[in-house]
This record gives sequence, structure tokens and C-alpha cells, in this order.
Amino acid sequence: MNLAAEVAPASGAASAAWLLLALPALGAAVLLLAGRTRAERWGHLLGSATVLGAFAYGLVLFFESTGLDPAQRTQDLLLFEWIPVGSLDVDLALRIDPLSLTFVLLITGVGSLIHIYSIGYMDHEKPDRARFFAYLNLFVAAMLLLVLGNGFVTLYFGWEGVGLASYLLIGWYQGRDYAATAAKKAFIMNRVGDVGLAVAIFLMFKTMGTTSYAGVFAQIGEQDTAVVVAIGLLLLLGACGKSGQFPLQAWLPDAMAGPTPVSALIHAATMVTAGVYLIARSAPIYSLPQAADARLAVMIVGAFTLLLGCIIGCAYDDFKKVLAYSTVSQIGYMMLAVGLGPAGYAFGILHLLTHGFFKAGLFLGAGSVMHGMNDEGDIRRMGGLWKKMPVTFATFTLGYLALIGFPGLAGFFSKDEIIYAAFGEEGWRGWVFGGAAALGAVLTAFYMTRLLILVFLGKPRWENLKSEDGRDYHPHESGSTMTIPMMILAVGSVASGFLLASVLPEWLAPSVGEVVEREGLVSHFGVIVVTVLAMVLGAGLAFLLFGRGEQPVERPVRVSWPVRAARADLYGNHLNEALFAKPGTWLTRALVFVDYRGVDGLVNGIAAGLGGSSGRLRRTQTGFVRSYALSMLGGSILVVAALLMVRFA
Repeated sequence: MNLAAEVAPASGAASAAWLLLALPALGAAVLLLAGRTRAERWGHLLGSATVLGAFAYGLVLFFESTGLDPAQRTQDLLLFEWIPVGSLDVDLALRIDPLSLTFVLLITGVGSLIHIYSIGYMDHEKPDRARFFAYLNLFVAAMLLLVLGNGFVTLYFGWEGVGLASYLLIGWYQGRDYAATAAKKAFIMNRVGDVGLAVAIFLMFKTMGTTSYAGVFAQIGEQDTAVVVAIGLLLLLGACGKSGQFPLQAWLPDAMAGPTPVSALIHAATMVTAGVYLIARSAPIYSLPQAADARLAVMIVGAFTLLLGCIIGCAYDDFKKVLAYSTVSQIGYMMLAVGLGPAGYAFGILHLLTHGFFKAGLFLGAGSVMHGMNDEGDIRRMGGLWKKMPVTFATFTLGYLALIGFPGLAGFFSKDEIIYAAFGEEGWRGWVFGGAAALGAVLTAFYMTRLLILVFLGKPRWENLKSEDGRDYHPHESGSTMTIPMMILAVGSVASGFLLASVLPEWLAPSVGEVVEREGLVSHFGVIVVTVLAMVLGAGLAFLLFGRGEQPVERPVRVSWPVRAARADLYGNHLNEALFAKPGTWLTRALVFVDYRGVDGLVNGIAAGLGGSSGRLRRTQTGFVRSYALSMLGGSILVVAALLMVRFA
């Protein structure tokens, strides 16, 4: 599949596409330079306006592109020559095509709603609110550069910008140790994945002499199988880091340490979607016959991660961490889809878009609940909140129904297509990957129904309790700046799947190729029946366990091993510590010892030897003539003795 053939210079509205980057980047620069005092009154307005402006311009580009012939929808905008070093010639240029425009609308559309929501959510942090909006703007600008770049180096530049912005936002509460630890964890684990992406770029330049999409995609089919597989696996490693996939998933739940709008932005519109975008953008690589093993690895990672996230999500009591592991699982569905190749690229992006609506709505709903509950995050201390927060309950419920795949809502259209495509794999793959996706649907319905029941339904469990700071709970509905974005996202949770399912595959064809339909082990109607039954089974089981009778406020002291394992993140942190952290610490200590005792010891030993010998030689310089004469006599005797020995030897 050659998707690099038709690339035209940008024209029309696309010739000013740099505005998409400039608006949020300028907002971030102004807010950071203005300082907390001068920007206190208007910083949140400027930060929101820049992203809204980028969204409006993205709509202009989108509607202009829909009027073009599909073969003309891929355009490159050259900004300037960036890295001309020997044979390496990298231009800073933007690619405007259906895939990048889709992500632009998601990032700026959902991002602008999150910015508006943040105005009310961060109202109590007014002295620092302008800096918060500056970081949000920086995050959006970096993500836009990532999806708009026309080559892997430009993508990598935005990739690292997203990592920096996430570090700043996850560690927003600088005085709290857990926030600082979470920020460092996210930063370091993402660097592991970034090494894979960087090495893949190096390998592209080594073998093909270019890193642009057009150049790489045009030549990749001529490369050896080993090179293609290596590039595919290295790109997958980078995707695992950014999208929180196994084995680099442990940072994503800890990212909840930041304010709730940050969680919504990371999990719905920006950072975690980057890995899926990378695989989808690299469709010409993964679709090659030589890349079959790399594509299989993507499917394995996606299927394993979607089940891992579901299992852990069933056992957590922290509101945002349940949603975080839901994101881990749903991104697993997307990775499985793009790993299916031409049969799944478009459906992976479809699920990414619908997930952007309902997951952002769920996170903002969680933030609304916590905002009205003294920042309480333990769902066991909630219950009966639907009466106190009716708007939040209604919007959250629609997001919940969309996530579990309720017929007619967004997740029903996108997730079912992935499950159907997974069952379309040949032989054992169809049963394994299709079965994993169907099992994930059961578990998703279970843990999300448990969450809904414990938070909003049943009897209030908070009435006779106090929060950690000693205050009574007085839950209340949030203000309009928070509820209006939640309502808009709820509408997207209902309608986006129906509106996008029929048009998105054709729209994305110039970027990822046309969908290749295959006859699966289960018919399309059969998949619908299976997924609906899975949803009913999971939700019904959760209702039987948590919807009847009193629920305890505190965790039971003794729980079964599976529950303990799930609450320990299925020992993912223990595995990373045993395989990487501790060996790294031991290696560092060994190198420090070698450096201190070996290198420094050798240098210091030579210096000490020279200093000691020179000190002893200095004692021979007495200044007395008789001493020098005696030395000369002794030396003469030694020379004569040596000559005599040589002569008579």
C-alpha cells in the first residue's frame, strides 16, 4: 500500500495551518511570561480562547478538505529548513490530511471543553490558575505538532513536548510527595518508550536516508524483512510508553495525581492517543507482508493490556483510578484494532474518537463529584449522589452507557467493529483475539456498573463521615462552566458513534487505506448479540454484588488473592522494579564504585606516588658541596663497576 504517492503543496486555508500550532503556543508563552500576578484576572480566558480559535480554524480546514477529491486531501506545508546536516535534511513541515485533521478536531474540540471546565474547577487556585492554563496550552500545542508533523523527526519533537507538559501537569501539586513521584514516574517510563521511537528513526535514516513520511513509506517495501520488523517493534515500544500499554502501563494510573482536568486531557484527547496515532500513521509499514510479526506483536500487546486494565479496574476504590484503568483497557482495544492492519485501522481511530467523548465526560463527571465532596476520591464513601448532583449523574450515566457498549450509543458502534474484525483473524488468532475482546466487554460492564452504583445509587454513605481535613460532606451540583462542557460531551457520547461509523472509514482511506473486510468466525449480527449479552452479564453481576444491601465504607481486612493482586496492579510495579529498577540501581552503584575506587583510585594513586617520590628526592638537595661530591663519587663507582662487568662478562 503506497500512501505517499499523492502529496501536494498546501494551498487555500491549509497554507496557514501553522496557526494551529501558533495559537496555543502563543497563549502558553504569554501566560508564562506575564506571571501569576498580571495574568490572574484574564489568563484563564486567554488560555481557553487560543484553543477555541485553533478548533475554529481546524473546522475551516476540515470543511475545505471535504470539498476536495480524496486523492488531493493530503497536503504538505513547508515552514522552513530545520536540520540540514550532511545527508540528513529535515524540514519543519506540516502534513494536512484526513488522519491529522481528525486528530486536530479531537484535540482542540475536546481540549477547549476541558479548558472551559477548568475555569470553574481551578477557581480556588486563582494565584496559580494562569500558569495552569499556560501548561494546558503547551500540552495542546505539543500534541498538535505531534499529529501535524510530516515526518518522524517532527513527530518526535512534539512527542517530547507532550512528555514535558505531562510532567508539569501531573506534578501540579508540587507540595505533595505522591504528585512529584507520579510526575517523575510518568516522565521516566515514557523515556523508555521514547528510546524505541528514537532508535526506529535512526534505523530509518540508516537504511533509507530519510525520515519523512513520504520518503520512508515510498522505500519501506524495498527493505529486508528484518529491518521492517525491527522498525515495527521499535515503533510499538514508543507507542506502549505514550499510550500506557503493557509493559509500560504503570505510569498512567498514577497520573491521576494531577487535577482532574489534566486527567481528562491526558486520557481522552492528547497523550494516550499518541501511540495509537503512531501505529495508524505508520500503516504503510505495518500493512506490508514483511511486517506480519510486528503486527502480531501489536495485537498481542493490545489484547493483553485490555484484559489487564479491566481486571485491575474491578478492584479499585479510587474514583479516578478506576477510570484510568478503563483508559488502559480501551486503548488496548484501539491497539488491537490497528494491529489488525487494513481490517482495523479505521475502527481503531473510530473507537479513539468515541472514547474521546465519553471518557472526557466521565473524567469531568468524576471531577464534578469530587469538587462537591471535599475532593474525596474513595467511592466507598459516596452513594446516593444522584439526588444531589442530577446533571452530573445524567451526563456521567450517558458516558457510562457509551463505554459499556449500550446499543445505539457511541461505544456500541466502535467497539463492536473491533470485536468483529478480531474474530476475522485466521485460525487460532480469531478465537484468541476475538475472545479476549469479548471478555473485555464483560469485565468493562462489570467494573463500570460497580462504579456507577457505589457513587450515585444506593443509600448515602457519607452523611455521618468527615473528609480528611475534618469537614462535613455537603455534596452539591457544580457551576455552569463545569456542567455545560459535560452536557456537550454527553451529546457526543450518544451521537458520535452513529454519525461517524458510516463515514469515517471512507474519510480516512487516503491516510490509512481502505478497510479490508473479512469473513469472521462470528457473523456481524452474531457479534452484536455476543457484545450485548456480555454487557448484560457484566452489569447484572455487578448489580447482584453491589446493588443490593448495605455496602461497607471501609475495605474488608481479608480479601481473596485475586482481589489483592488486582489492587496491587497485578504486580506490574513489582515486575518493573525487579526487572529494571533494582538492576539499574545495582548497576549504578557498581559503576560508581568502579569510578571511585578504580578510575579515581588509579589517578589519585599515581598522583600520590609521584608526590611521595618527589618528596623523597627533594631531601637529597641539601645544598652541601660534600654531599654532592659524595654522590658524584658513588655514581662514578657504579658506572666503572658496570663497565668492568660488561667487559669481563
